Amino acid sequence: MKTIFQHIKGDRAIWAIVAVLAIFSFMPIYSASTNLVYVVGNGSTFGHLVKHIVLLITGFAVIYGVHRIPYRYFSGGAVLMIPVVILLLVFTLAQGKVIGGANASRWIRIPFVGIGFQTSTLAGLVLMVYVSRYLAKNKEKVIVFKESLLQLWLPVGLVLVLVLPANFSTTAIVFSMILLLTYIGGYPLKYIGYIVSMGLFSLLFFILVAKAFPDAMPNRVNTWQSRIEGFSRPEGKENYQVEKAKIAIATGGVIGKGPGKSVQKNFLPQSSSDFIYAIIVEEYGFVGAVVVMFIYFLLLLRILITAKKATTVFATLMVVGVGVPIVFQAMINMAVAVNILPVTGQTLPLISSGGTSIWMTCFALGMILSVSASKNETEETILDDNPLDILHETID
Repeated sequence: MKTIFQHIKGDRAIWAIVAVLAIFSFMPIYSASTNLVYVVGNGSTFGHLVKHIVLLITGFAVIYGVHRIPYRYFSGGAVLMIPVVILLLVFTLAQGKVIGGANASRWIRIPFVGIGFQTSTLAGLVLMVYVSRYLAKNKEKVIVFKESLLQLWLPVGLVLVLVLPANFSTTAIVFSMILLLTYIGGYPLKYIGYIVSMGLFSLLFFILVAKAFPDAMPNRVNTWQSRIEGFSRPEGKENYQVEKAKIAIATGGVIGKGPGKSVQKNFLPQSSSDFIYAIIVEEYGFVGAVVVMFIYFLLLLRILITAKKATTVFATLMVVGVGVPIVFQAMINMAVAVNILPVTGQTLPLISSGGTSIWMTCFALGMILSVSASKNETEETILDDNPLDILHETID
């Protein structure tokens, strides 16, 4: 056991928090998967639990492997990954996949493994590192807006445009986090205002095009519209999920019905993913709800401490860029469950079922731990790295 801990570097508190969230997720996943088994007719509850445990174990392997990589590799690696991400997003959109009658063009199927991979989550991670690199390289320079449009916002805009048709909520989250990152990184505030205006105009243009040519992007804008209407009007179609979630929360009381005793899991769609927080509240009550929120708050605190202790601007920005979205996504998931926000399709990190979301969250956590484990990096050694040299070192 001592030998294992010797190989684990970085912030031990983050390791502990991730382990607590992962272990806690076992019971809610096992309980909530009865919906998939008896309503959808998919597998067995034990089978879903085993799959979730395997995904978490591989996720921890990802954290371990990534946290052993010097974080300077992520800087040049992001530049190399931008074209790869763009190609993956184009391929994902082009396949136009439909699962169970629903638009599922945000996934590609991993060969031989049988697990869906959500390319937008990888895209968001790469963008955060790419933006962090740009801001760190230009920290001491006077930023010219026209130059930044080409160097920074063209790759960002292209990726987000490709994510938008299939996943509006992820696009909005990534765009918001990039704006926060640019603000922290010292990008001129008036230029951020220009970018926000351009982003809103682009969204409006996309909606108008989607309405004018509905066959090009079937159901996407209509899905957004129905979710907003369901949130704002009691009779909205999306209200069914929210109503079941509210019943689950209301019947949970202070200490809940007990592990595995949820009733609404049998009626609530996505009970093991998008709405798992409602099941947690029903089974563990107000106490369980607050404890889960507190754990994510602790994770945010440790992420910010790691960012503050980082020895380079790039490391600080990268930790904020890949770490804060994890907690932000958790807050959105919980807000949807308690009907503060409309349905978004965002999972609860490390607790909800799902392959890609777990792996990408673990990859981000590995990057944060890589920073917390490093003490000797300097700005020059990171930002002067040529991405092609990094590729050559990796291959060797």
